[in-house]
Amino acid sequence: MAYIGNQPALSYTSFAKQDFTTSATTSYTLDNPVTNENEIALFINFVRQEPTTAYTASGTSLTLTSATSVSDDMYCVFLGKAVQTVNPPSGSVGTAQLADDAVTKAKTSNLMYPAFEANLSANQTSVADHVLTKIQFDEERFDTDGCYDNSTNYRFTPTTAGKYFVYSYFVGGAGGGNADNKNTKLNIYKNGSAVRSVFNLMNTGYENEADLTINAVVDMNGSSDYLEIFASINSVANSGSNNFQADNCSFGAYRIGD
Repeated sequence: MAYIGNQPALSYTSFAKQDFTTSATTSYTLDNPVTNENEIALFINFVRQEPTTAYTASGTSLTLTSATSVSDDMYCVFLGKAVQTVNPPSGSVGTAQLADDAVTKAKTSNLMYPAFEANLSANQTSVADHVLTKIQFDEERFDTDGCYDNSTNYRFTPTTAGKYFVYSYFVGGAGGGNADNKNTKLNIYKNGSAVRSVFNLMNTGYENEADLTINAVVDMNGSSDYLEIFASINSVANSGSNNFQADNCSFGAYRIGD
């Protein structure tokens, strides 16, 4: 066969060889670990031994069926290496290496965690009139990572950084009469400041109860950022007996991505 330039040299594969210093024993140590005896060819006095029958091997331990003597010549040739699981380097796998249906829902469900939802176990009463007041959601429906405090601060402090979908539903009742509610307000607070606010103004005719729904996408740092819900009721009588209704108030959030 013709070549352009120099003819390429022949290439060979060299198998590792180990010589043993023999003694009156059946136990020896291999230089390289093996899975079993079939991965080495063992020679004693230049005669190849039969695996399993004449010797066994596992890891770096070589065990003979019969003991050798000091005068014996023994060596082995490593025919292969144990099969190992190798992790691809970080950043080495791209979208081209993944089949369209290779990533299942089970592998992506944790993208929505941490997540929680909490309710009021009873009406939150004696709410000051026209004052933004933290709603004390004390009854957890679920809390995947234990990030919601339902007993002291009533706040969500997620431990994974990312963007979170935050939502709350609120019903407030005004004290002092059946048609006492002038307006209500509902806020999402992050680190003590409002990031989203909704307002309900009764322009024609007052109602005793009013409901509001709020949601927002909020960036959280995964360590110190926290979320809370504040609401206010402005009653006609400026009553201090306003309340947040237990059967309709809820607060929740879940992670939607980086």
